[in-house]
Amino acid sequence: MASEFNRLCEEAAAYHAHLNKYVADSMVVYNEDALTVMRRILDKHPNGCFDMIFADPPYLLSNDGFTCQNGKMVSVNKGGWDKSQGLAADLAFYEEWLRLCYALLKPNGTIWVCGTHHNIYLVGYLMQTIGYHILNNITWEKPNPPPNLSCRFFTHSTETLLWAKKNKKAKHTFHYDVMKAQNGDKQMKCVWQITPPGKAEKALGKHPTQKPLALLERCIQAASNEGDLIFDPFMGSGTTGVAALQHGRYFCGCEMDETFFELARKRLMAE
Repeated sequence: MASEFNRLCEEAAAYHAHLNKYVADSMVVYNEDALTVMRRILDKHPNGCFDMIFADPPYLLSNDGFTCQNGKMVSVNKGGWDKSQGLAADLAFYEEWLRLCYALLKPNGTIWVCGTHHNIYLVGYLMQTIGYHILNNITWEKPNPPPNLSCRFFTHSTETLLWAKKNKKAKHTFHYDVMKAQNGDKQMKCVWQITPPGKAEKALGKHPTQKPLALLERCIQAASNEGDLIFDPFMGSGTTGVAALQHGRYFCGCEMDETFFELARKRLMAE
Protein backbone atom coordinates (compact mmCIF):
# COMPACT_ATOMS: atom_id res chain seq x y z
CA MET A 1 0.00 0.00 0.00
CA ALA A 2 2.87 2.37 0.84
CA SER A 3 4.35 1.92 -2.64
CA GLU A 4 1.01 2.76 -4.29
CA PHE A 5 0.63 5.80 -2.07
CA ASN A 6 4.18 6.91 -2.91
CA ARG A 7 3.33 6.66 -6.60
CA LEU A 8 0.28 8.87 -6.05
CA CYS A 9 2.46 11.43 -4.27
CA GLU A 10 5.02 11.42 -7.09
CA GLU A 11 2.30 11.83 -9.70
CA ALA A 12 0.69 14.66 -7.71
CA ALA A 13 4.02 16.46 -7.33
CA ALA A 14 4.75 16.13 -11.06
CA TYR A 15 1.33 17.30 -12.25
CA HIS A 16 1.02 21.05 -12.85
CA ALA A 17 2.93 22.74 -10.04
CA HIS A 18 0.46 25.66 -10.08
CA LEU A 19 -2.47 23.49 -8.98
CA ASN A 20 -3.55 23.79 -5.37
CA LYS A 21 -2.72 20.51 -3.70
CA TYR A 22 -1.10 19.26 -0.51
CA VAL A 23 1.24 16.28 -0.30
CA ALA A 24 2.55 14.94 3.02
CA ASP A 25 3.90 11.71 4.48
CA SER A 26 0.55 9.93 4.63
CA MET A 27 -1.76 11.99 2.45
CA VAL A 28 -2.26 13.74 -0.86
CA VAL A 29 -5.25 16.05 -1.34
CA TYR A 30 -6.39 18.06 -4.36
CA ASN A 31 -8.30 21.33 -4.67
CA GLU A 32 -9.83 20.11 -7.93
CA ASP A 33 -13.00 18.65 -9.38
CA ALA A 34 -13.20 15.00 -8.30
CA LEU A 35 -14.03 13.70 -11.78
CA THR A 36 -10.90 15.30 -13.23
CA VAL A 37 -8.69 13.86 -10.51
CA MET A 38 -10.21 10.38 -10.75
CA ARG A 39 -9.77 10.22 -14.52
CA ARG A 40 -6.14 11.26 -14.14
CA ILE A 41 -5.44 8.66 -11.44
CA LEU A 42 -7.18 5.98 -13.51
CA ASP A 43 -4.85 6.71 -16.44
CA LYS A 44 -1.91 5.78 -14.21
CA HIS A 45 -3.65 3.01 -12.24
CA PRO A 46 -5.96 1.20 -14.70
CA ASN A 47 -6.38 -1.78 -12.35
CA GLY A 48 -7.37 0.35 -9.35
CA CYS A 49 -5.36 1.51 -6.36
CA PHE A 50 -7.75 2.26 -3.48
CA ASP A 51 -8.58 -0.22 -0.73
CA MET A 52 -11.62 1.72 0.47
CA ILE A 53 -13.61 4.71 -0.78
CA PHE A 54 -15.91 6.87 1.32
CA ALA A 55 -18.15 9.11 -0.80
CA ASP A 56 -20.37 11.80 0.69
CA PRO A 57 -21.58 13.33 -2.59
CA PRO A 58 -23.70 16.46 -3.01
CA TYR A 59 -27.29 15.49 -2.16
CA LEU A 60 -28.45 18.23 -4.58
CA LEU A 61 -30.93 19.67 -2.08
CA SER A 62 -30.30 23.42 -2.40
CA ASN A 63 -33.78 24.08 -3.76
CA ASP A 64 -34.67 27.35 -1.97
CA GLY A 65 -36.49 25.52 0.84
CA PHE A 66 -36.16 26.08 4.58
CA THR A 67 -35.05 24.09 7.61
CA CYS A 68 -34.64 24.70 11.34
CA GLN A 69 -31.22 25.43 12.82
CA ASN A 70 -30.62 26.47 16.42
CA GLY A 71 -34.34 27.20 16.74
CA LYS A 72 -34.40 29.50 13.72
CA MET A 73 -35.76 29.13 10.20
CA VAL A 74 -32.84 29.10 7.75
CA SER A 75 -32.41 28.43 4.04
CA VAL A 76 -31.41 24.93 2.95
CA ASN A 77 -29.22 26.39 0.20
CA LYS A 78 -25.58 25.38 0.70
CA GLY A 79 -24.01 26.54 -2.57
CA GLY A 80 -24.04 26.04 -6.31
CA TRP A 81 -22.36 22.65 -5.87
CA ASP A 82 -25.53 21.37 -4.16
CA LYS A 83 -28.11 22.54 -6.73
CA SER A 84 -29.96 19.98 -8.81
CA GLN A 85 -29.64 20.32 -12.57
CA GLY A 86 -32.67 18.12 -13.19
CA LEU A 87 -33.09 14.37 -12.83
CA ALA A 88 -31.33 13.41 -16.08
CA ALA A 89 -28.26 15.58 -15.37
CA ASP A 90 -28.14 14.47 -11.73
CA LEU A 91 -28.29 10.82 -12.79
CA ALA A 92 -25.48 11.33 -15.31
CA PHE A 93 -23.28 13.01 -12.68
CA TYR A 94 -23.87 10.25 -10.11
CA GLU A 95 -23.28 7.52 -12.66
CA GLU A 96 -19.99 9.04 -13.83
CA TRP A 97 -18.37 9.30 -10.41
CA LEU A 98 -19.72 5.90 -9.30
CA ARG A 99 -18.22 4.26 -12.42
CA LEU A 100 -14.89 5.99 -11.79
CA CYS A 101 -14.92 4.83 -8.17
CA TYR A 102 -15.66 1.29 -9.34
CA ALA A 103 -12.65 1.37 -11.67
CA LEU A 104 -10.38 2.86 -8.99
CA LEU A 105 -11.23 0.29 -6.33
CA LYS A 106 -8.94 -2.70 -5.98
CA PRO A 107 -10.63 -6.05 -6.78
CA ASN A 108 -11.41 -6.69 -3.09
CA GLY A 109 -11.97 -3.07 -2.11
CA THR A 110 -15.23 -1.61 -0.81
CA ILE A 111 -17.08 1.69 -1.05
CA TRP A 112 -19.39 3.58 1.34
CA VAL A 113 -21.85 6.09 -0.13
CA CYS A 114 -23.94 8.47 2.00
CA GLY A 115 -27.39 9.78 1.22
CA THR A 116 -30.94 10.48 2.29
CA HIS A 117 -34.21 9.46 0.65
CA HIS A 118 -33.64 12.31 -1.80
CA ASN A 119 -30.73 10.56 -3.55
CA ILE A 120 -29.98 7.14 -2.01
CA TYR A 121 -32.44 5.21 -4.21
CA LEU A 122 -30.82 6.68 -7.29
CA VAL A 123 -27.41 5.70 -5.87
CA GLY A 124 -28.52 2.15 -5.09
CA TYR A 125 -30.00 1.64 -8.55
CA LEU A 126 -26.87 2.94 -10.27
CA MET A 127 -24.53 0.91 -8.09
CA GLN A 128 -26.29 -2.33 -8.97
CA THR A 129 -26.42 -1.37 -12.65
CA ILE A 130 -22.66 -0.74 -12.65
CA GLY A 131 -21.92 -4.07 -11.00
CA TYR A 132 -21.43 -3.32 -7.31
CA HIS A 133 -22.69 -5.88 -4.80
CA ILE A 134 -24.31 -4.12 -1.84
CA LEU A 135 -23.24 -5.59 1.51
CA ASN A 136 -25.24 -3.45 3.93
CA ASN A 137 -27.72 -0.63 4.14
CA ILE A 138 -26.58 1.27 7.24
CA THR A 139 -29.03 3.64 8.91
CA TRP A 140 -27.31 6.48 10.75
CA GLU A 141 -29.76 7.75 13.37
CA LYS A 142 -29.31 11.28 14.71
CA PRO A 143 -30.50 11.44 18.35
CA ASN A 144 -31.61 15.09 18.25
CA PRO A 145 -32.57 16.06 14.68
CA PRO A 146 -33.96 19.49 13.76
CA PRO A 147 -37.76 19.58 13.74
CA ASN A 148 -39.67 19.78 10.48
CA LEU A 149 -41.31 23.17 10.14
CA SER A 150 -44.27 22.21 7.97
CA CYS A 151 -45.60 19.56 10.38
CA ARG A 152 -46.95 17.69 7.34
CA PHE A 153 -44.67 14.61 7.48
CA PHE A 154 -42.46 12.65 9.89
CA THR A 155 -39.30 14.39 11.09
CA HIS A 156 -36.21 13.38 9.12
CA SER A 157 -33.77 11.87 11.62
CA THR A 158 -31.62 9.46 9.62
CA GLU A 159 -29.17 9.20 6.77
CA THR A 160 -28.25 6.05 4.86
CA LEU A 161 -24.87 4.57 4.02
CA LEU A 162 -24.66 1.92 1.33
CA TRP A 163 -21.63 -0.35 1.78
CA ALA A 164 -20.68 -2.33 -1.32
CA LYS A 165 -17.93 -4.35 -2.99
CA LYS A 166 -17.09 -4.72 -6.69
CA ASN A 167 -18.87 -8.04 -7.20
CA LYS A 168 -20.44 -10.82 -5.20
CA LYS A 169 -17.31 -13.04 -5.26
CA ALA A 170 -14.87 -10.35 -4.09
CA LYS A 171 -13.23 -11.11 -0.73
CA HIS A 172 -13.88 -7.89 1.13
CA THR A 173 -12.39 -6.82 4.46
CA PHE A 174 -14.68 -6.82 7.49
CA HIS A 175 -13.35 -6.70 11.04
CA TYR A 176 -16.27 -8.44 12.69
CA ASP A 177 -14.49 -8.91 16.04
CA VAL A 178 -13.52 -5.23 16.25
CA MET A 179 -17.11 -4.15 15.65
CA LYS A 180 -18.42 -6.70 18.13
CA ALA A 181 -15.98 -5.52 20.79
CA GLN A 182 -17.12 -1.92 20.27
CA ASN A 183 -20.72 -3.01 20.77
CA GLY A 184 -20.49 -4.59 24.22
CA ASP A 185 -19.46 -8.00 22.80
CA LYS A 186 -22.67 -8.24 20.76
CA GLN A 187 -23.02 -8.34 16.98
CA MET A 188 -23.18 -4.79 15.65
CA LYS A 189 -26.46 -4.06 13.89
CA CYS A 190 -27.03 -1.91 10.83
CA VAL A 191 -28.65 0.97 12.77
CA TRP A 192 -26.03 3.29 14.27
CA GLN A 193 -26.96 6.08 16.68
CA ILE A 194 -24.22 8.70 16.42
CA THR A 195 -24.46 12.38 17.30
CA PRO A 196 -23.63 14.99 14.62
CA PRO A 197 -20.27 16.80 14.85
CA GLY A 198 -19.85 18.90 18.00
CA LYS A 199 -17.96 22.16 18.53
CA ALA A 200 -14.59 20.40 18.91
CA GLU A 201 -14.85 18.91 15.42
CA LYS A 202 -15.70 22.33 13.99
CA ALA A 203 -13.03 24.27 15.89
CA LEU A 204 -11.13 25.11 12.68
CA GLY A 205 -14.24 25.88 10.62
CA LYS A 206 -17.62 24.54 9.57
CA HIS A 207 -18.93 22.61 6.60
CA PRO A 208 -22.73 22.44 6.04
CA THR A 209 -22.77 18.66 5.49
CA GLN A 210 -19.92 17.63 7.80
CA LYS A 211 -20.10 14.03 9.02
CA PRO A 212 -19.13 13.07 12.59
CA LEU A 213 -15.65 11.67 13.11
CA ALA A 214 -17.12 8.69 14.99
CA LEU A 215 -19.06 7.66 11.87
CA LEU A 216 -15.95 7.68 9.68
CA GLU A 217 -13.88 5.91 12.31
CA ARG A 218 -16.37 3.07 12.42
CA CYS A 219 -16.45 2.66 8.64
CA ILE A 220 -12.67 2.73 8.35
CA GLN A 221 -12.04 0.37 11.26
CA ALA A 222 -14.67 -2.05 9.98
CA ALA A 223 -13.66 -2.22 6.32
CA SER A 224 -9.93 -1.52 6.01
CA ASN A 225 -6.56 -2.47 7.46
CA GLU A 226 -3.68 -0.41 8.80
CA GLY A 227 -1.57 0.77 5.89
CA ASP A 228 -4.51 0.73 3.44
CA LEU A 229 -5.13 3.60 1.03
CA ILE A 230 -8.45 5.41 1.59
CA PHE A 231 -10.01 7.76 -0.98
CA ASP A 232 -12.69 10.44 -0.57
CA PRO A 233 -13.76 12.18 -3.82
CA PHE A 234 -15.87 14.81 -2.00
CA MET A 235 -13.84 15.31 1.16
CA GLY A 236 -15.48 18.54 2.39
CA SER A 237 -13.84 19.43 5.69
CA GLY A 238 -11.58 16.38 5.60
CA THR A 239 -13.21 14.13 8.21
CA THR A 240 -12.46 10.94 6.24
CA GLY A 241 -8.79 11.91 6.10
CA VAL A 242 -8.66 12.71 9.80
CA ALA A 243 -10.12 9.30 10.67
CA ALA A 244 -7.81 7.54 8.21
CA LEU A 245 -4.66 9.16 9.58
CA GLN A 246 -5.68 8.59 13.20
CA HIS A 247 -6.01 4.87 12.48
CA GLY A 248 -2.81 4.32 10.53
CA ARG A 249 -4.16 4.49 6.97
CA TYR A 250 -3.00 6.54 3.98
CA PHE A 251 -5.39 9.11 2.52
CA CYS A 252 -6.15 10.69 -0.84
CA GLY A 253 -8.94 13.24 -1.22
CA CYS A 254 -10.48 15.88 -3.49
CA GLU A 255 -12.37 19.06 -2.67
CA MET A 256 -13.41 21.52 -5.38
CA ASP A 257 -14.32 24.45 -3.11
CA GLU A 258 -11.19 26.40 -2.14
CA THR A 259 -12.52 27.47 1.27
CA PHE A 260 -13.43 23.93 2.28
CA PHE A 261 -10.16 22.61 0.84
CA GLU A 262 -8.22 24.97 3.12
CA LEU A 263 -10.35 23.86 6.08
CA ALA A 264 -9.64 20.21 5.28
CA ARG A 265 -5.93 20.90 4.83
CA LYS A 266 -5.73 22.59 8.24
CA ARG A 267 -7.51 19.71 9.94
CA LEU A 268 -5.30 17.16 8.22
CA MET A 269 -2.12 19.07 9.04
CA ALA A 270 -3.19 19.02 12.69
CA GLU A 271 -3.09 15.22 12.51
